Amino acid sequence: MIITPGIDPAKAAKAATATIPTVFVTDVDPVNAGLVASLNRPGGNVTGISLLGTALEAKRLGLLNEIVPGTGPLGVLLNPSFPDADLELRALREAASVINRRIDVVQASTASEIDTAIAAAAQQGAGALLVVQDTFFDGRREQLLALTAHYKLPTMSHEREFAEEGGLVSYAPDFADGYCQAGVYAGKIPKGAKPADLPVVQPTKFELVINLRTPRRSI
Repeated sequence: MIITPGIDPAKAAKAATATIPTVFVTDVDPVNAGLVASLNRPGGNVTGISLLGTALEAKRLGLLNEIVPGTGPLGVLLNPSFPDADLELRALREAASVINRRIDVVQASTASEIDTAIAAAAQQGAGALLVVQDTFFDGRREQLLALTAHYKLPTMSHEREFAEEGGLVSYAPDFADGYCQAGVYAGKIPKGAKPADLPVVQPTKFELVINLRTPRRSI
C-alpha cells in the first residue's frame, strides 16, 4: 500500500503503479487532477481524502468580506502554477459578484514574487487579503506574516497556524481529522476492501480561527 500526502506524491504513485492500493490526502480536486474517475466511484487502485481546498475559497472570501467590511477591493494572492489555479480564480470571481465587492488578484510562484505581490496588493488599496490554499504558500508562512504585518493588511488563510502566529483569520477543514480518516481507509484495505469501492472522503469538521490580537494592529 502507498499513502501519499499532497498532490504531487499522489500523481507520482498513480503514474508508477495501477495495482498497488494508494490512499491520498490532498487539497486539490482529485477528479480534476485525474486521480479518480469520480468521488463516489474512484475506480482503479486509488482513493483517499479530499480536503476541499479549492471548493472553500468562495467561502473564505465571503467570511473575509464580513470580518473586514467596506467598499474597497479585497486582494487575492494566487499561485498561477498551482494545479487548481483556474478553478480557484473562477470560484473567487463568482463569489465576488455575489458579495458585490471587487477583487484584485496578485500572483506569485517564487519567494521574491511574494514580496512584489503583497506590495502591489497594498498599493492597490486592498482592504484585506486572501491567501488561497496552496502548499507553496504554506511553506512561506513566515514571509507572508512579516509582509502582511508590515503593510497592515488583514489576511485570511486556510492554515490555523497562520492565524495563531499573527494573521487575522483562517478557515479550513480539520486537517488532523483528515489524516486520521486516511488511516482508517489504510486499515480497511488489508482486510479486503478495494480502493475502487471506497468513495473519496470529504471533511465534515471545519475550523474558523480569529486572532483577536491582530485587529488592533491591522484594521
